[in-house]
Amino acid sequence: MREYSINRETKETKIQLSLNLDGKGDANIDTGVGFLDHMLTLLAFHARMDLSLKCEGDLQVDSHHTVEDIGIALGIALKNALGEKRGIVRYGSFTIPMDEALVTVDLDLSGRSYLVYNAELPTAVLGNYETEMTEEFFRAFAYNSLMTLHINEHYGRNTHHIIEAMFKATGRALRKAVSIDEEFKDEVSSSKGVL
Repeated sequence: MREYSINRETKETKIQLSLNLDGKGDANIDTGVGFLDHMLTLLAFHARMDLSLKCEGDLQVDSHHTVEDIGIALGIALKNALGEKRGIVRYGSFTIPMDEALVTVDLDLSGRSYLVYNAELPTAVLGNYETEMTEEFFRAFAYNSLMTLHINEHYGRNTHHIIEAMFKATGRALRKAVSIDEEFKDEVSSSKGVL
């Protein structure tokens, strides 16, 4: 079973997270940030991963610590659930149109952390979610999962649609990347022999 659970507590956040890479896309998420709950539910659904997440954060300050720390915890869970990465496809790419917005996500579960993030978000706040935290979430997720992640917004006007396309495309790309390639089921998809 490719699963991992993490309890992560700091002076700013308390997080309980469980991830199953071979789930059905079920999500049970309560972060205190409604927009983030919505985005993570979409990510889990499109990745076909089961995600359970409870976070208590210092939202009286802002959403920064909550959003970033969830990215950290989710990244750690993904890295550990993948284990030695035997048999995985490794690469994933997906483009999502969301009404007027178009976003492409390309990723590599390479063991090398990197984020390329090209997006312009017209609106600063959605509910109690600061939209600039989208980049911080994906940076924390990529760096703690040891993933190379490229997010490119081609165009868009509605901030909700742009961010939603990012999360959906990331989910779809992850779904492909973590799937098992029968040609590599007993080895890793690297000429070096290790990821």
